[in-house]
Amino acid sequence: SVVLVESIPEGMTFDDGSVPNPSTFSTWMNLLGTVTHSLDIASFYWTMTNEDTRTHEPSAAQGEQILEELLQLSQRGITVRIAVSLPSAKSPLNDLQALEQSGAMVRTVDMPQLTGGVLHTKFWLVDDTHLYIGSANMDWRSLTQVKELGAAVYNCSCLAKDLGKIFEVYWALGVPGASIPVPWPANYSTTFNMETPLELKLNDTDAAVYFSSSPPLLCATGRTQDLGALLNVIDAAEDFVDIAVMSYLPTTEFSHPQRFWPAIDNRLRKAVFERRVKVRLLVGCWRHSKMTMFPFLKSLAAVADNRTRYSVEVRLFMVPASAAQAQIPYARVNHNKYMVTEKTAYIGTSNWSGDYFVRTAGSALVVNQTVSQTGAGTATGTAAGTSTIREQLRAVFERDWSSQYSANIGDAE
Repeated sequence: SVVLVESIPEGMTFDDGSVPNPSTFSTWMNLLGTVTHSLDIASFYWTMTNEDTRTHEPSAAQGEQILEELLQLSQRGITVRIAVSLPSAKSPLNDLQALEQSGAMVRTVDMPQLTGGVLHTKFWLVDDTHLYIGSANMDWRSLTQVKELGAAVYNCSCLAKDLGKIFEVYWALGVPGASIPVPWPANYSTTFNMETPLELKLNDTDAAVYFSSSPPLLCATGRTQDLGALLNVIDAAEDFVDIAVMSYLPTTEFSHPQRFWPAIDNRLRKAVFERRVKVRLLVGCWRHSKMTMFPFLKSLAAVADNRTRYSVEVRLFMVPASAAQAQIPYARVNHNKYMVTEKTAYIGTSNWSGDYFVRTAGSALVVNQTVSQTGAGTATGTAAGTSTIREQLRAVFERDWSSQYSANIGDAE
């Protein structure tokens, strides 16, 4: 089964009467409760405690509890492996050192050396059977102070083992002096991809599923590159494309010099212009947003003109903050990285700018679910009371889009 998982920052409420999705915290606790022999975590950095962020926040308790649970696993004979991006000079190492002392194996992946990027992936693999993938970092703020979205898949060893091959890529690159093999040995290759997804029933509904990966250098034979997957989802859309991302830039952000990188932007404009697809883009707006982002967003929104009947809308999503919450560093933002069309749900770990697809390691879960609609408007093939993951993702998008926290790009200054 597959479940949509969210972190809604403390103090945020939605008045549309929607049923909340399970929290990231409850999902991680759930996974920790089910683990019997192995846990693999792919992560960007670790700040699970107040000490790590030099804060005194009661809301860090959930992160601290997750870390406590993780520290006990090795003593129970569970194999814990953590792949983490090479820490920068200023990143705290307390959590990783504590995990190593507890018996966990930690490998740092020197992505700056290997590809010029970082390891930005965020996923958990439990017993080669269950998994979490999404926007949430190993950070207490990702549980209580940052808006996150991910997916948990339970009891699906086919998918878990395939995501495990992506983990093994990171693990292999985490040894000192590692270099990227060309090509990757056969044991890293997959048969599940854009062309031949894994066909299975998810929540009693037919689905075709695969994992994409970036950057291209880390893709073994058969693995769909993340950018290719994302563009394919846009290209296949005939009705609508709804996107929620923290940042959206048709440029690189971290290269010197910065480069123009219109791959995604061009595809959206093409979908709007050639196929009359309705595009909605919900972008995070916070104090760390790049100023160059806003003119590019306005440019995309400008394609929709009263005279053209093209449909593009861009809104900014702002997470409110009390005076105390505003003091928490790097918090109070919509950190989502997903897209939903009338056919597909795409749940990723990358922000939408060039570096994330060209140099930085990320991954995404792509679920195709084209359920035929019956005359009564109910989806056929769906168990009563459950909707497809694609429909659930659309509902989350609609809730956020029409909420008090979002504003049209034209009105936002």
